[in-house]
Amino acid sequence: MKKTISLLLTLVMLLTLCAMSGITASAESEEVTITDMIGREVTVKPGSYQRVVCIGAGALRMYSYIGDVSLLCGVEDIDNTSLAERPRMFDSVARPYMLAYGESFQTLPSCGVGGPQAQTAEAEKILSCEPDIVISEYEDVEKEDALQEQLGVPVITLKAGPGGVFDENFFGTMRLLGLIFDNEEKAEALVSFIEAERAEIEKRTAEIPEEEKPAVYICGLGNWGTTNHLMTAQNYISFKVANVKNVVTDLAAPGIQPIEEELFVALGEDMDIIIMDAAAVKNIKPLFAEDPTMFDACKAWQNGEVYLEMAYNAYYTNYEIALINTWFIAKTVYPDLFEDIDITEKTNEVTQAFFGLDLAEEIAAAPSSFGGYQKIDTETFFAEEPAKAA
Repeated sequence: MKKTISLLLTLVMLLTLCAMSGITASAESEEVTITDMIGREVTVKPGSYQRVVCIGAGALRMYSYIGDVSLLCGVEDIDNTSLAERPRMFDSVARPYMLAYGESFQTLPSCGVGGPQAQTAEAEKILSCEPDIVISEYEDVEKEDALQEQLGVPVITLKAGPGGVFDENFFGTMRLLGLIFDNEEKAEALVSFIEAERAEIEKRTAEIPEEEKPAVYICGLGNWGTTNHLMTAQNYISFKVANVKNVVTDLAAPGIQPIEEELFVALGEDMDIIIMDAAAVKNIKPLFAEDPTMFDACKAWQNGEVYLEMAYNAYYTNYEIALINTWFIAKTVYPDLFEDIDITEKTNEVTQAFFGLDLAEEIAAAPSSFGGYQKIDTETFFAEEPAKAA
C-alpha cells in the first residue's frame, strides 16, 4: 500500500513538473498527417522539432514569422552576410527578417547557395546540417517528394498565393507553421492582425465615389533587379484593398508585367499620382540620366505627385512591407481619411506583430530605401547616384 502511494505521489510530481515546463508527452510523441500548401500529405510530430532548415525563396522569412529561429541548424548563403562568396543582390534592400535575425544566421552552416540564380535544393548540403525537418518554398510536388525520400525527414512546402500578405494561402501557411512548431497562438494572432488591418483600410475608403478617386500609376513592381518604370499591374492587391483607382486597365493578362513605352506616355496625362516601388529606383536612375524627359508626359511628375513605397519583393515577398505599403498608399491617395496615421508608427506596429520588434528606423536606413516612405523631389531625387549593394 505504501509503495502504491509512493508511486502515485511520484507520478503526480512528474506530471506537475511537466505542466510547469510546458511539456506534454502526447504533444511530443503523437504523429499527425498534415497537408502542406501544395497538397502533399506529410506525417509530422508537432512541437518535437529541434533542428530546422529553410530552403527556397521566402521559406526562411515565413518561418521567422512563426518559428523559433534558435532551432535553425543551417541557412542559405544568401542569408548569411558573413560569407565572402555569396549572392549579394539584395544586400542594400530592407528585408525585415534579416534586420531582425541576420546576426544569428551568420553562425549557421550552409544548407545551399539560395537566391534567384540557384533555384534548386542542394540535398548534400542540407543533409550535412542534420535537420529533423525541412521547410521549403520549392513548389513542385514530385521534387519535394523526392527530396523528402532522400533526406529521410519531413519536407513541408509553403505557399503564399497571388494576394500576397492578404491571401488565404498565406494565412494557411502561417497556421501550418503554427501547428508544426506548436505556436498556433502566434499564427492566429498574426492572421487576425492582418485581417483587422485590411478591414480598417477598407472601411475608411469604402464610401469614396468613383468620380472622386485620383487615378494612380504603380510602377517598379516585380523581381528585384529586373524592374523599372514600365513594370506595373492592373490588379495590384494594395490598390484593391485601399479602393484606389488604377490608371492601368485592359491589359492582356493579370499580374505584374511591363507595358509599352507608348502606353506609358499615353497614360501620362491621366496619372494624378505615381507610386514607385523602391526596387526600381536603381534601374530608373541611369535611364533618367540618359533621358531626363522620360517622365515629362506624366501629369503626376509635373505636379510633384510622385511617391516612394518600400521594396516588397526581395528574395520573394516582404509580407510585412506589403502590408505597410498598403497603409502608405491609402494615406498618399486619401490623406484626409488617414490624417491620423503616422507611417513610422504604423511600420513599427506591423513589425511588432510580425517579429516583436520596432524596425521602422532600420528599414528606412537601408541604402535602397532612400530614406524610407516619402514624396519624391523630382528635381533632385533621380540626379543622385543609385545605391549599390555592399
